Amino acid sequence: RVGSASSLSSAIISSRLQELVRLFKERTERVKEKLIDSDVTSDEESPVASPAAAPVPAPGGALEGDKPSWGDHCCEMLCCTFKYQSWLGRLKSYQFPRSIDPLTNLMYVLWLFFVVMAWNWNCWLIPVRWAFPYQTPGNIHYWLLVDYLCDLIYLLDILIFQTRLQFVQGGDIITDKKAMKENYLRSQRFKMDVLCLLPLDFFYFKVGVNPLLRFPRCLKYLAFFEFNSRLEAILTKAYIYRVIRTTAYLLYSLHVNSCLYYWASAYQGLGSTTWVYDGEGNSYIRCYYWAVKTLITIGGLPDPKTLFEIVFQLLNYFTGVFAFSVMIGQMRDVVGAATAGQTYYRSCMDSTIKYMNFYKIPRTVQNRVKTWYEYTWHSQGMLDESELLVQLPDKMRLDIAIDVNYNIVSKVPLFQGCDRQMIFDMLKRLRSVVYLPNDYVCKKGEIGREMYIIQAGQVQVLGGPDGKSVLVTLKAGSVFGEISLLAAGGGNRRTANVVAHGFANLFILEKKDLNEILVHYPESQKLLRKKAKKMLKSNTKPRDDKGGPGEPLVLAPKAETPKLFRAALAATGRMGGKGPLGRLRWRLKELKAMQ
Repeated sequence: RVGSASSLSSAIISSRLQELVRLFKERTERVKEKLIDSDVTSDEESPVASPAAAPVPAPGGALEGDKPSWGDHCCEMLCCTFKYQSWLGRLKSYQFPRSIDPLTNLMYVLWLFFVVMAWNWNCWLIPVRWAFPYQTPGNIHYWLLVDYLCDLIYLLDILIFQTRLQFVQGGDIITDKKAMKENYLRSQRFKMDVLCLLPLDFFYFKVGVNPLLRFPRCLKYLAFFEFNSRLEAILTKAYIYRVIRTTAYLLYSLHVNSCLYYWASAYQGLGSTTWVYDGEGNSYIRCYYWAVKTLITIGGLPDPKTLFEIVFQLLNYFTGVFAFSVMIGQMRDVVGAATAGQTYYRSCMDSTIKYMNFYKIPRTVQNRVKTWYEYTWHSQGMLDESELLVQLPDKMRLDIAIDVNYNIVSKVPLFQGCDRQMIFDMLKRLRSVVYLPNDYVCKKGEIGREMYIIQAGQVQVLGGPDGKSVLVTLKAGSVFGEISLLAAGGGNRRTANVVAHGFANLFILEKKDLNEILVHYPESQKLLRKKAKKMLKSNTKPRDDKGGPGEPLVLAPKAETPKLFRAALAATGRMGGKGPLGRLRWRLKELKAMQ
């Protein structure tokens, strides 16, 4: 038994030593990474307990701290036992956040949804309960239960959420609990929240349960507008919600008008005249139908008889014309904003087609232009991405460029080892271009002024005697043409044809943009020059797939000057430089200086 206890303690000590060795290795790797890249921050490890401080096992073989308590829940899987906390324990240990970011916190948006639901209950049901005979002594307790549940939501919003909202003061985000509370107490929102919770319900004991006493609950409209703003910020198609909200405005105005019509009919007496509601059928549906015909001014309504009916009908007509025109205008703005991009795309395409027809561009070219417009719009949702990014600050444009392009550009061999900030500046200069099927990205022999990065699609490198054999197919993430950015002295000519195989989205970096960036990074410029020279030397004699010599050069290299002729020129120079050889020697010197 003593032997088993000693073997268990030695096993524990050896496992602790292995853990220490692993931690030391990880720390060494982080230090190496920091030396290579100064932007990486080192994380300090928390002190590790010494192996000597390991708990001594009990005589039974198990550690005293490993005994599961009655409050722990265990889950057996294979040969191991895992502990997990019950939902009740998680609920007890949950701590409400000390501060809430109202712009990005989804929990706050969810809470605003419940507040808006309570507000809608009051706005829609108070007029119904006041006008229609739907609130009776038999169901009054159900109405009161939901009423006071909505009041509880209002109260929790004031005490818990609004006092924890962060705010900006002098450019700083304030998260202090006392400052946030004072900011809320000084705001207009607090005054309206207190006003909407006026305890007018105490008048129930004197006048009975009158729903109009709850009308101040409808004053919490600021929460509704805030919810709209927060929800539109997180929705991908916010215009759909705007259309639904505008439709709800129209339905609510008809709802209020139907309640007023039933109240006017009850005031005059149900069925007393041909104009009022006769009391047959579903009262709400019949009154809502009358409200729709009145506000939309369809006509076909019975003529009012009394002065009260005439005044009521005139007010309905005036209100209907105004409300309906406002709704139509708002709906037009919502639909116009939702289709603004599509309208811009159609106008650009129509202008281009009109231009091509005016100059009698061939039909094949026109079809390719139309195809480019359609594919670019459907693939990107816009014609030029730079138009959208120009509106953003420089730092945000850099963040977007890093997320989209950094992984691709950092893998280019030409840029490995360069200053990271130089690569960041280069990412902002990338330009997106769409190529149609069989479009030439670059042609053999032309001057190379760009580097290409394939974002989507494929391109084919063509070669061979006829220039149409596919040497290699480059896919998304590949880079080509990078040597042309730094080549000089005629070494920046394209050595092969590159054709788009299908639709291809490419990022382009121009040579002039790279030169403007390298002015501020001389060390990276030297490194790039060295790498470019090595790549040019390795690519001077291209070879085919079998390793044999490739295609002949377009321009043959200049032959060297014969040694005998050089000796004669040198002797002429020593003799004074007269005669035809002297003039030739002087001319060669002049040409060399010009070169």
